[in-house]
Amino acid sequence: MNAAALWQRYQDWLYYHEGLGFYLDVSRMRFDDGFVDAMQPKLSQAFQQMTELEAGAIANPDENRMVGHYWLRDPGLAPNAEIQQEIHTTVEAIQTFAQKVHSGEIHPPLAEKYTDVLSIGIGGSALGPQFVAEALAPVNAPLTIHFIDNTDPAGIDRTLAKLQDRLFSTLVINISKSGGTPEPRNGMLEVKRVYEQKGLKFANYAIAITTDGSNLDKLAKSEGWLATFPMFDWVGGRTSEMSSVGLVPAALQGIDIAAMLRGAKEMDAATRIPELKRNPAALLALSWYAAGNGKGEKDMVVLPYKDSLLLFSRYLQQLVMESLGKEKDLNGNVVHQGIAVYGNKGTTDQHAYVQQLRDGVANFFLTFIEVLEDRQGESIQVEPGVTSGDYLFGLLQGTRQAIYENQRDSITVTIPQVNPYTVGALIALYERAVGLYGFMVNINAYHQPGVEAGKKAAAAILDLQRRVVQVVQEAEQPLSLVALADKVGTPDQIETIYKVVRHLHANHRLVAVSGDLGKPDSLAIAPLR
Repeated sequence: MNAAALWQRYQDWLYYHEGLGFYLDVSRMRFDDGFVDAMQPKLSQAFQQMTELEAGAIANPDENRMVGHYWLRDPGLAPNAEIQQEIHTTVEAIQTFAQKVHSGEIHPPLAEKYTDVLSIGIGGSALGPQFVAEALAPVNAPLTIHFIDNTDPAGIDRTLAKLQDRLFSTLVINISKSGGTPEPRNGMLEVKRVYEQKGLKFANYAIAITTDGSNLDKLAKSEGWLATFPMFDWVGGRTSEMSSVGLVPAALQGIDIAAMLRGAKEMDAATRIPELKRNPAALLALSWYAAGNGKGEKDMVVLPYKDSLLLFSRYLQQLVMESLGKEKDLNGNVVHQGIAVYGNKGTTDQHAYVQQLRDGVANFFLTFIEVLEDRQGESIQVEPGVTSGDYLFGLLQGTRQAIYENQRDSITVTIPQVNPYTVGALIALYERAVGLYGFMVNINAYHQPGVEAGKKAAAAILDLQRRVVQVVQEAEQPLSLVALADKVGTPDQIETIYKVVRHLHANHRLVAVSGDLGKPDSLAIAPLR
């Protein structure tokens, strides 16, 4: 395509939203008018299904749940007055709590104010808050945030070691919808133990974000924790950033959560318009479909050209892959859908994997995230007439041009600056794009059977470990792996039993192992004395 035709295509497909100062350019995606015409029936159906979803249709039949994260930023859309009031009340309670913490009205027993906040969660209860903290936390935030987002003991120790001198002024957010999810439960128990070892009453430092009546809710109320905030069963983890999950840690850091909600609401309104060229989420979904032939045949590489958006690709990884990565479609057909997402930031990646993006296997499409404002304040000239920000701009535009010339497609998302309003809008944009794309490829974007399968498998492994330990403890003499597997009653799981024994042995727990660990058949397993 010659320069004049490419310029015309850019103008034809450029989306601009004046209120948000937001641009979306899909002109470097190589779909044609015939493709767009052929996709109109799928788009029309997706628009209709999205309307039904927002009205309260059951979208997660596995758990009989509605999907209503849109209501969080526009409560008037919720299907009944009870939900509407619950949303309003929750946001007000979060703002009031944060204000009292900042002023010192709510303070720890041994300090005038809390200095730090430790957030314990997993998946969407960690990725969203981490992204927002990286993007928006003020340099001199009223509370410095830290995260425990795994059940890795060494990782927990490392985080707590950073807080040893300030544990007495650290507020702990415990996030779990059920209260039974192992990772946040384990993190809470580990942190609680450290507080108790320091002679600190955990209840004076702890708040819970959970569903009403959950195990965590019961624990918090029975022990008299500082506060509890609700998680709604109609909000999934990966779309929970505008709920208590994301708003509580953001508010405590001094981030303007009202602006985040306004930005999301504004983008939601824009992405409800049932016309392709007037709907940025539909333009994204159509582009994704075109790139991967509606089957996820190409990966989505996300390159934000702004340090504060470093974690955006990691946040999108869960939102896109957990939503779209499905074995079966809505008709029960095996389709193995999904779009793989990865990325880091520009221009760092131009000195890393952009070499492959331009010259290697063409199994991806790129999404550039451009921020128009370089910085708050003036910039020096690093060369005559050129600032550091000019270089960043030039590298983005140059990379976009270079990969297009080499037959690689790209999308460019442009925002005026990184602030709570624009970040809220970005989150809402991609939430809607994922939903529309899911409807276009006929899958349920709002359940996660694969995640549940992994949890069940993990529970089975831990049950097997308990049985292995019991058999070893009761044995009158050391056992070989074969004998151990037979006595446990699972001779077909001898490899897993070997790994259980190896894990326990490495941690000096419950079993003693003699023999060559590299030759499993040589091992003798006995109780640790």
